[in-house]
This record gives sequence, structure tokens and C-alpha cells, in this order.
Amino acid sequence: MTVAASAPPKVGFRPSMLIYDTRFRSATIQIVVLLCVFAGLSWLIGNLFDNLAAKGKDLSFAFLWNRAGYDIAQHLIPYTNDSTHGRAAIVGLLNTLLVAGFACLFATILGVVVGILRLSNNWLIARMMTVYIEVFRNIPLLLWILLSYVILSEVMPEPRFFKPNADGVAQAHMWFDSSVAVTNRGTNIPVILLDRPFGHLTLGPIVLNLSFLAVVAVLGAAFWINRMIRTAAHARQEAIGQRPTTWWAQLLIWVVPLVLLLLAMGFHLEYPVFKGFNFAGGLNVAHAFTALLIALVLYSGTYIAEAVRAGILAVSRGQSEAAAALGLSPGLTMRLIVLPQALRVIIPPLISQYLNITKNTSLGIAVSYLDLRGTLGGITMNQTGRELECMLLMMLIYLCLSLIISGVMNIFNAAVKLKER
Repeated sequence: MTVAASAPPKVGFRPSMLIYDTRFRSATIQIVVLLCVFAGLSWLIGNLFDNLAAKGKDLSFAFLWNRAGYDIAQHLIPYTNDSTHGRAAIVGLLNTLLVAGFACLFATILGVVVGILRLSNNWLIARMMTVYIEVFRNIPLLLWILLSYVILSEVMPEPRFFKPNADGVAQAHMWFDSSVAVTNRGTNIPVILLDRPFGHLTLGPIVLNLSFLAVVAVLGAAFWINRMIRTAAHARQEAIGQRPTTWWAQLLIWVVPLVLLLLAMGFHLEYPVFKGFNFAGGLNVAHAFTALLIALVLYSGTYIAEAVRAGILAVSRGQSEAAAALGLSPGLTMRLIVLPQALRVIIPPLISQYLNITKNTSLGIAVSYLDLRGTLGGITMNQTGRELECMLLMMLIYLCLSLIISGVMNIFNAAVKLKER
């Protein structure tokens, strides 16, 4: 005779299960921690407003619409001292993005070259790269910025030395076929001028340069068409085993539309010319920008070089040996075989370096470079007395910039990582 096993009695929910039952314990702990965090933030915010009220202050960002009253020598958008503090902050942000963008580009090029040369079989070249890396990365960035600024301001000749004497000979000469003049006051370079620009489009406080947008649109279209050409070439290679020659078509698509657009807008260069006691014409680049850029590139390039070296060493040596057995030169082996595989190791630390470069631009305040730190976190904060508001805005802007850079680089990292089949 078989006795059927009785089902276990159903147990109702009890509050003690939130702690002792593993099904609910983790959720309970997370909820408690979240409530504690909210309580701590609530106390901090309440304490902040109480202290502000005790000092007769309030949290207000209305100062952003007040007149700034100070000049900014370098500005990528129209700006005068009658503009608002908000516009001055935008000018500072664009200056930050400008020097950070150039520094990321040049530091990456320098880092890749130095990282590869450090692995060279030539003993002298490898040791020279090692000395450069060890010297520049072990001295604080701020000192390199100050040193670069002092060299440019004190060592470079005065503008009067470019004036020919009675014999027609000058003590100093311009560079690059008399197109660039480096003096102790700044660097004078040719500037792009358009005889027939497309004008501007005003959307409230935002002024859009239609000529710049046209160039961006042409470059974007060229990038999209080139991507289609590469995709078609890859598909043909997969189908018949032979990749068609497309470099000439890609070059034409990049160059021809852009040249035609520039000719339609009346593109030409205005060169700096010595007149009177200084140079006239062209574009004067302040030494504060140049010194900050040089220091960021030389300093950050060392860390990128080490990331590149680590990525190359992470690739199996058998890959290079197989490429050599197929008859590939060392240069082609590095460019086509080793570096593409090394990217999965290089990209993560490269993201960190791009973030560091962007944030380290704030050190430009030491040489009076008016970026976001110099405008919003410097002159504007001192004039308005809104320290808390300026600091909060700067922290939020730097946070957003870092998240955008991380997001873009993570997308690129996902595109180049090894994919299992």
C-alpha cells in the first residue's frame, strides 16, 4: 500500500522573511542603502540651504544673463565685454574643447610613434624613447606648462627683430616659406578668409556659421560615401577573393567636393606681414594656448606610448612570424596585423588618457589661458561672488564631457574588439 506524500504547507509572507529569506534579503539591503543615501543627500542639501540663508545668500543662476565686462582674447564665436557671463562660459568651454581636441589628436600620433619605436631593435632609438617617456611622465604637468610658456615668452625674438636693417637683413626670420612668425608676443600664422561666405543663422542666443556647417556637411557626406565604398569592396573580396582598388575613388570623394565648395566660397589665405612695430594680418595664436598644447601633448603622449607598447606586446609573436613567412614587410606587419589586434588592449587606457587631457586643460589658468576654468571658474566667479553656482556648473560640464568621451570611445572599442564566430 502506497501512501501519497502530502504537499508542504504553504507559508504566508512574514516581515522576518525580508532578512532571513534569501529571496528577499538582497533587495531589502539595497532598498535600505538607497534610503540611507537619499537621507544623507537630503541632510546635505538642507544644511547647504540653511548655511546660505544664514549668510544672506540664495542659490541662483541669474548672474549668467548679466554683463560679463571682461575681454577674452581667443574666442571661436562672437564675443565682446558687453556679452553675458553665460556667453563667456560658452567661449571658455569652446576653448577647452579646442585645446583638448588638438592635444588628443597630436598626443595619440606621438604616443603611437614612440610606443612602436620603443620596441625597435635599434638600441639607440629604443633607449632615446625610454628616456623621453621616463623624463616627461615623472615631472608634473604644471611644470611643463610653465616651462613651455617661459621658453616661448623669453627665448623667442621680439617682433622688431624681424624688421630688415639698412642692408636688408633681419635678425630673425619667419618659418615655412615666410608664412609663420614666432615672437615673444605670440605665434602669427595664416588665417582662412572667404570672399563669398554663406553668412550666419541666428536661433535665439545661438549663432550658426553656415559656411562651417556646409564644410561639415560635405565632409560628413564624404565619410558616408567612403564607408559605402569600403563595404562594397569588402563584400566583393568575400565573394570572389579579390579586393578592388578603391583608394583613388576614396581620395577623390574626400578632396573634390571640398575643394569645389571652398572655391565657391572664395577661399584664400591671409598671411602675416610685418608692419610698423608688429605683425599685421593673419592669426595671432597666444603663447598660453601654444604652451598648454605642447605640454599636454608631450606629457600625455608618454602614457599613450606605454599603452601602445603594452598592446603590441600582448599580441602573440606568432602573428608577426606568420606575416613574415608570407612575405610582408615589418611596416605592413605592424600596420595590418599587429596594431589592429593590439587595439583591444590599447583602447581602454586610451579612454582614460583622453579624459585626463580634457580635465587637465584646467591647468591652463596658470598661464592665463581662458578656458572654462579661467572664465566661469575664474573671472566670472570673482566678479559675481557666486562660488557655489560656478563650481556646480563646472563640475556638471566636466562630468558631461567625460561621459560623452567615454561613451564615444566605448562605442569605438566595441567596434574594434575581437568577435567570436
